[in-house]
Formats: sequence, structure tokens, C-alpha cells
Amino acid sequence: MEKKKIYGYVRCSSTDQNEDRQIIALRKASVPERSIFMDKQSGKDFDRPNYKKLVRELKAGDILYILSIDRLGRNYEEIQNQWRILTKEIGIDICVLDMPLLDTRNGKDLMGTFIADLVLQILSFAAQSERENIKKRQAEGISAAKARGVKFGRPEKTVPDDFGKIVKAWEQKKLTFADTLEMCDMSGATFYRRLREYRRLQRDGKEK
Repeated sequence: MEKKKIYGYVRCSSTDQNEDRQIIALRKASVPERSIFMDKQSGKDFDRPNYKKLVRELKAGDILYILSIDRLGRNYEEIQNQWRILTKEIGIDICVLDMPLLDTRNGKDLMGTFIADLVLQILSFAAQSERENIKKRQAEGISAAKARGVKFGRPEKTVPDDFGKIVKAWEQKKLTFADTLEMCDMSGATFYRRLREYRRLQRDGKEK
């Protein structure tokens, strides 16, 4: 009979690079270092390379440890779906270290399963709600900052003082397009946008 294996999964977002707390918790749960899989990216979906690699290795009877349910993901439906795949289709046990009720090794009877499923639904819903609240607060913060005149994104590329002369030389084929872009210090898209603005200003000036 094949021996059950112990695995751990760690996820930290690109804005939160500190995975130490999760790894320490997994070590305390006796998860071997070589069996800890880690992704550094958002929890909005499960399209993560090391999570996929982990799932391919899991066999029925194995145990997967995670520190908290939001390390598995932040999308309510996806968490529910992955939990079903892991526990029902593959047949592993999952232990959420900071929520003892979410340990599928315990309470295998009907009541225990019902309680675990209920807790899972509540926590995964809370994880998604928090994610949506964070996005809402970010959007509100950006709107408020814009109202105060704060600029976001890359600073607008200014045209050189002799932009008109450069354009004229390019139109007369005295300059290649590559040389024109280099002299203006612009990408092709920015150059054409600035060219349209320049021609519009020229046209508006003549009409006046």
C-alpha cells in the first residue's frame, strides 16, 4: 500500500512578498520542505504554475496543509470548486491550520461534513468579499486622488521644441522614420498621436 504523502501550499501576492509566516506554520505541521509548493501571484483564479504542479502530484489519501483559506484563493466559486476536486475527485484531506474546523480528517460523519462545508462556504465568501472591498477602496482612493489633481500612469511625453522642423524633414523624406523617432525620443504610437495633435493645432491656427 502506497504511503500517504504530506504537502503544503503557500501563496503570496505580488504586493505581499513575505511568505515566511506561511512556511513557518507548515514546518510546524511537519510538512517536508521539498513538499511545499509556492506561487507568488494573485488569488483571483487558480491559473498558477506551482498549484497546478501540486495538483498533478496529489494522490488519494494525501494530506494538504494551508495556513488559511485565502491562501488557497479569493474567488468564492473557485475555492468551492477546487475544494470539491481535491477532496472528492482526487480524494485527499485538507487541513486549514488557522481554522481547525476545516480539517477533513476530522468529523467524517454526516454532521462533521456538514459543519466543515458550512464553515468553508462562510470563509470563502468572506475571502471574496474582502477582495472586492479592497478593490472598491482602491477605486475610491484613485477617484479621490484624481479629484485632487493627482496624475496616474506614465508622465506624458513632451514634444521637442523643433518638432515641426523634424516632422517637415520626415515628410520630405530627409529623415527616416527610425531617425525621426530617435530625435523625438518617442515610440511610433506616441509620435503619431503627437503628430495628429500638432496637425490639428496647425489647422486650428490657420482657421483663426
